[in-house]
Amino acid sequence: MSWFTDSLREFFRKGDLLLLTLCIAASGYGLVLIYSATRYLQTYRNMIIQSVAIVLGIVVYIFISSVDVELITEKSWKFLLAFNAVFVLLTRTPLGVEVNGNRSWIHIPGVPFNIQPAEIVKLSFVLLLAWQCLKLRERGISRTTSVFQIAGHTLVMAGLIAISSGDFGMVLTYLFIFVVVAWAGGVKKRWFILAIVVCVAAVVLIWPHVSDDYRFQRFTVVVDHLTGNEETIYQQTQGTGWQQTRSIMAIGSGGLTGMGYLQGPQTQSLSKSSLPARETDEIFAVCGEEFGLVGCVLLLLILSLIILRCIWVAKRARSLQSALISMGFAGMLLAQVAVNVGMCLYIFPVVGLTLPFISYGGSSVVTMYAAMGLVSSIKMRSLPSWLSDRSNLQS
Repeated sequence: MSWFTDSLREFFRKGDLLLLTLCIAASGYGLVLIYSATRYLQTYRNMIIQSVAIVLGIVVYIFISSVDVELITEKSWKFLLAFNAVFVLLTRTPLGVEVNGNRSWIHIPGVPFNIQPAEIVKLSFVLLLAWQCLKLRERGISRTTSVFQIAGHTLVMAGLIAISSGDFGMVLTYLFIFVVVAWAGGVKKRWFILAIVVCVAAVVLIWPHVSDDYRFQRFTVVVDHLTGNEETIYQQTQGTGWQQTRSIMAIGSGGLTGMGYLQGPQTQSLSKSSLPARETDEIFAVCGEEFGLVGCVLLLLILSLIILRCIWVAKRARSLQSALISMGFAGMLLAQVAVNVGMCLYIFPVVGLTLPFISYGGSSVVTMYAAMGLVSSIKMRSLPSWLSDRSNLQS
């Protein structure tokens, strides 16, 4: 037991207690919103699962803070690579569970909640991508072969997720993590410009062949909404854009201070006009309806502080690899916050991406705490302040 008490004492001495406090604050805010969003179900099941996940997440955070992430990646990168591929593909086995058209979850008998493999794999993906960038810097990170290797790694993982589950929200998160890590790792701007040109050209070429697919109609309905195309007003309000229409109506009705906790008409309604996916994808709309602009700003402030803390840790990391890991998790959080809020504000298509620490989801919450635990681990081993301005020498 001495090793446990020693590890706990070391955590409270060097661990990132501020980051943990911010995560708990965000989770607490989320619990308040989840209770309101699921009150109509007349059951505490969601609250219980989320609370257990938060407690488990805190334990995981403390435990992972004592782990040397660089050593683990160096020794186990082959295992992590195989784990990523196999775990994601489990959604295509009998363990796979389909929810709202996406086969993104697996159900393990005895576990009270479904597990989303792509959520958990984000952790090892960031570790591997940072390690890969570090190794490639030795021969030039912006060389064609180097860029193709890290891009290929990302595209393989994104492709596996798209094929196995059809979860394009998660695919976007992985791609954004790649952009942040590659940029922080030193890949030159010309490669990002080339990637944008290739993506635009690909969309132009394939659009005529996929424009009837409901997943791509989610993009077109947002464009129509933003450009005020009245010819597709039905799709914007009753068809593909129905979910987002309900969301912006809820946010707009909240005004400055909201309609009051447990008083949101759409949040509390059982009718067809109620807010869909209110405890997951649209939980930001619940906040807007019941707590108004003030509540939304407070929520975004807490999440922004978590992201900024990750960047702060990255700037003081003992090595480039640790800095890239922390930046990768900052990019992960930024992508999910931006996409989820964008969905609720009808400026981004619905892609089924939850709001970190806030939305209901056991595997999501535990994964977020684990990711922040890795950031805390980096902080525990960071350079002293008088050396932090020379951290680039460690690369």
